[in-house]
Amino acid sequence: METIEEPTMQEIRCLDKLIDELAKGKTMEKILRTPS
Repeated sequence: METIEEPTMQEIRCLDKLIDELAKGKTMEKILRTPS
């Protein structure tokens, strides 16, 4: 995975992952407890 310099892009990438996990049916708590 490439390094993203832009902080905004990092946030968007994180949100993307979050939405992806939610789409798979995981609960928010499970996602947030998982170390990145």
